[in-house]
Amino acid sequence: MTEQYSKPRQQAEIAFGKTQTQFFARGQALEELDSIAVARDEKTMRLRAARLAKEAQDSIAAAAKPAPKRAGRS
Repeated sequence: MTEQYSKPRQQAEIAFGKTQTQFFARGQALEELDSIAVARDEKTMRLRAARLAKEAQDSIAAAAKPAPKRAGRS
């Protein structure tokens, strides 16, 4: 059954609906920003781990490499 509301009530309902829409849109935007921040943080951690692993591998390789021979004085 449809109900007929007074004009002020209809205006209030419309205003409330707009406020609710803005509220939910703000919440959705914040959720999107949070998910972007989480993805960025995860990528940063992966890249940092890869960089540290490469640096460790490079330092092991450098330690295993024989020292260059120095030219002696004649």
